[in-house]
Amino acid sequence: MILAGWLGQRTPAAPAVLSERIQRTLGVRCEADAAAASELCVAAAQELLSELLARPSAGRESALDLLTVDALVTYAFEAASEDIDSLAARADAAMTRLAATAQ
Repeated sequence: MILAGWLGQRTPAAPAVLSERIQRTLGVRCEADAAAASELCVAAAQELLSELLARPSAGRESALDLLTVDALVTYAFEAASEDIDSLAARADAAMTRLAATAQ
């Protein structure tokens, strides 16, 4: 299964505007194997977070992007939870990666 299909199976479904933004943020990663969903979603979230942090200001116009980062991280952890043995390591790696983005 590809990542786009895996995302389409999540319930409850994201609102259409958020779902579209997630798809745009993921880009070609949507066609990748869903087995890598956790890493792909964290990578996309990190990229978008970097863009957000580079903006001179982040007002209401950034709300959808912030929600998208949040949704991608949520999906990353949902995917990671499918392999409970590696969940803690993946969580640590994701938190380290996202925190480094903010520095």
